[in-house]
Amino acid sequence: MRAQFILSETWTNLRRNLAMLLSLMLVTFISFLFIGASVLTQAQITKAKGDWYDKVEVVVWLCPDGTSQSANCASGKSPSAQEITDLQKTIRDELNDVVAKIDYVSKQDFYDNTFTKQYPNGEFQGRTLTADDMQDSLWLKLKDPTKYQVVAEVLSGKQGVEDVTDQRQIFDPVFAVLNRATAVTAVLAGVMVLVAILLTGTTIRMSAASRRTETEIMRYVGASNWTIRLPFILEGAIASLLGSVLSCLMLSVIVRVFITGWLAQSVTWIPYVNQLTVLMISPFLVLGAVLLSVIASTISLRRYLRA
Repeated sequence: MRAQFILSETWTNLRRNLAMLLSLMLVTFISFLFIGASVLTQAQITKAKGDWYDKVEVVVWLCPDGTSQSANCASGKSPSAQEITDLQKTIRDELNDVVAKIDYVSKQDFYDNTFTKQYPNGEFQGRTLTADDMQDSLWLKLKDPTKYQVVAEVLSGKQGVEDVTDQRQIFDPVFAVLNRATAVTAVLAGVMVLVAILLTGTTIRMSAASRRTETEIMRYVGASNWTIRLPFILEGAIASLLGSVLSCLMLSVIVRVFITGWLAQSVTWIPYVNQLTVLMISPFLVLGAVLLSVIASTISLRRYLRA
């Protein structure tokens, strides 16, 4: 009988406060959509970092023929085959704990396999370049990609080495922008959550105030505080539940349409978040929304429903 009464009161509250229910549901929807977007953005960054950082290599650019600003290239000649072999031996001896693999890429190989793929016909900044304009290089696969600085310190001063670059430098600015976007989204989500909490408390408090006479009668006939409170708490929880479920559905649509259906088809070399990622974070979004609503409702009702 008590459960039936509580459910009946909850349904009555929902019908009486339909407008406020919809407003609370929409605020919850927007708030947790921002939170979900923030989490998905960070998941995308983590996924991309894990994939790219495992693939990136340190490139040791050897001195070219002709002029170079590097003091290691004062001779104006590219290293001989024996000098390159000696440099590889130095890397194996001094960086054995850091470097997992060494690949030598000649000027011709770099031109054929890399440069012309990025710049068809060798046209770069109005000039047509040939293999002779390229540089020999050593591509180092690291056991730990974070140990780039160790490699740079050892090789930067070696004769025949013009420059040492880490491919992660290409991606780090992109990650920095994405991290800032995540921070902005998180701040907006925090503001919206605060609005949702305040609106939840206000909505439930107004609902309780409008039925103050009924709750007083219930108290006089011996109803417990929780019997009186629970219909109002369930009202807010249901609104938050519906709003958070809508936010999860919207995140799923966004991922399906803009990520899986469009971006993943256009840019295929990046790993993307997918429906499984949305599915993994959805329970936390729904649970968080309901818990926040229950807490906000419980606190707001204390003023009206004290024993």
